[in-house]
Amino acid sequence: MFDVLMKIFGRSEKKSGQIAKERLQVVLIHDRASVSPETMEQLKGDIITVLSKYMDINRSAMEITLENDANSVALVANIPVNSLRHAK
Repeated sequence: MFDVLMKIFGRSEKKSGQIAKERLQVVLIHDRASVSPETMEQLKGDIITVLSKYMDINRSAMEITLENDANSVALVANIPVNSLRHAK
């Protein structure tokens, strides 16, 4: 039942080949942007630290990647927000 709902709403499980292709694309983009995996992890950690001050985020579902086109590199973040934190 859950699988059917996920397919209806456009969230189907990815095949291993598709996952491998996406990982390779990420590696190639990182290489072109000259960003090491360690730097990306530090960047993710910093983003989590800052956002956690203001909102409750779903860390296990977040995706932060670099994408590039012919002229530039963009940081793309998909970070699900569970709730906002109230000011104290």
